[in-house]
Amino acid sequence: MMSINSIGTLIAQAPGPAADGGWLTHPGLPQFVIILIYLSLLLLLGVFSSRLFSGTKEDYQVASHSIGPFLLLMSIFGTTMTAFALVGSSSEAFKEGIGVYGMLASSSGIIHSMCFFLIGVKVWKVARVRGYTTQIEFFRDRLDSDFIGLLLFPILVGLVIPYLLVGVIGGGTVVQTLTAGLSPDWFPALLPDGSPNRGLHGGIPPWLGALLICGVVLVYVFMGGMRGTTWANTFQTMVFMILGVVTFVVIANRLGGQVSFLDNLKVLGESIPVNRATRVDMSKSLFFTYLLIPLSVGMFPHLFQHWMTAKSAASFKIPVICHPLFIMIVWVPCVLVGVWATGEFAPKLPLIPGTDKVNANAVLPFLVKTQTGPILGGFLAAGILAAIMSSLDSQFLCIGTIFSNDIYTHYRGAENVSDKQQVFTTRMFIIAIVAVTYFLSLDNPTSVFALGVWCFSGFSALFPIVFLALYWRGLSAAGAISGVFAAIVSWSILFYHGINAPEGLREFNLQLHLGGEVYLIMPVVVMFFSCLITTVVVSLVTPKPKPETLAKFF
Repeated sequence: MMSINSIGTLIAQAPGPAADGGWLTHPGLPQFVIILIYLSLLLLLGVFSSRLFSGTKEDYQVASHSIGPFLLLMSIFGTTMTAFALVGSSSEAFKEGIGVYGMLASSSGIIHSMCFFLIGVKVWKVARVRGYTTQIEFFRDRLDSDFIGLLLFPILVGLVIPYLLVGVIGGGTVVQTLTAGLSPDWFPALLPDGSPNRGLHGGIPPWLGALLICGVVLVYVFMGGMRGTTWANTFQTMVFMILGVVTFVVIANRLGGQVSFLDNLKVLGESIPVNRATRVDMSKSLFFTYLLIPLSVGMFPHLFQHWMTAKSAASFKIPVICHPLFIMIVWVPCVLVGVWATGEFAPKLPLIPGTDKVNANAVLPFLVKTQTGPILGGFLAAGILAAIMSSLDSQFLCIGTIFSNDIYTHYRGAENVSDKQQVFTTRMFIIAIVAVTYFLSLDNPTSVFALGVWCFSGFSALFPIVFLALYWRGLSAAGAISGVFAAIVSWSILFYHGINAPEGLREFNLQLHLGGEVYLIMPVVVMFFSCLITTVVVSLVTPKPKPETLAKFF
């Protein structure tokens, strides 16, 4: 059997396909063609899955609860791996260094699995008995309050949209970077002095790439619902995991220039600046307070919906065990590529249009473009897009489901709405959310990572609500409502100060003064404990749900 060294060396030393001439010699064209082929395959998958659609609301929204352990693992993992995980982790590692892996990947692997076990399994059991599809249905019945549903709807939608923007913006950046050179006349990317922006000039512009991605995701979600989404997520998860490892090996061999893969890792490791190869410049208090961010998965509405697709509680065993391993497989290459880009062997990176600052979001796609051949680069581009799109589809579907179930059907009356009408309403709202997300993405914020962190912080701040609802009989409707208000008000205030802070949204953190020492902490700490303390205190002094209500859940 060939070793990884042999495989990596073989790939790296293979002659480039450009020598064949023709379309392969045109910059960006092979990558663009392969991206189009990949997107076409996803469209075909959507068409095929739609043929198995039974026409019921349950089948469209939760695939008739028919998803087994393997598909559940792949769909859950795929939907949690976004542009934040690939594009964002590489860009953040480029800025902050190797410590990003411990802060992001290690903590996420452990805490995500903990949430699947403590929240996911228990939610699945309750929801299957009570027939829930969305979080709002659960909270409304658990707290015997209609208002909690009206309060959570705009908040959940409002927090999911930035999450969607992370994927759409990241996807547009990836497509532009990997198709650079395709058409300089049609798609110029120039610096302030009028010279071409290296790595971006001539590539499909972000607005067009994002439009293409949104259109494809919309089609297969619209047609296949949750079944099409689950199959697409499984396919895309396998694609980006396999191609991610290949990307890592190829880039290492091209940048390192040594004979063996391990020698290349050693050379590249030694080339990294000291402040990027260690956590010396990373605040310990920031590092540990980041542990609250991964709790966001406990409140992700799209993850809640995926949990509902499971055949049985036993289906959660494989996801709980394998999720940390899968995170390691994906994040180790991305973080290492990001820190390698700070070393002496890395090529010059593209700049943010109109500035002299490096476009950190383009680190991963740029190295894929410059360090691989046209055909392999095209496949690796498809792998990156697979990770991005495997989250977009679940998020689009969950927002449509929330609107259909918790607003349209709930207030019109379930007896007055047929399954066909509910499916139609879900689809129409999905179209509206896709359109809103796309137009918001045209503003193109510069940091995928910062946008992701603030989005996740909002969901993490709401985590005490779902945890207490499942494990504490004493939670009252007034307590939960007060906690939600505390979370969203603190989030809004801190976000406003972050936008207006001199250091910018990405660098905005809080100072905690203890014993004469000053500690930097993530804003999520204030949000989380504002929600937790408010919820508990108000619940202790306000009426509890009726005994018959509690009997349904405990």
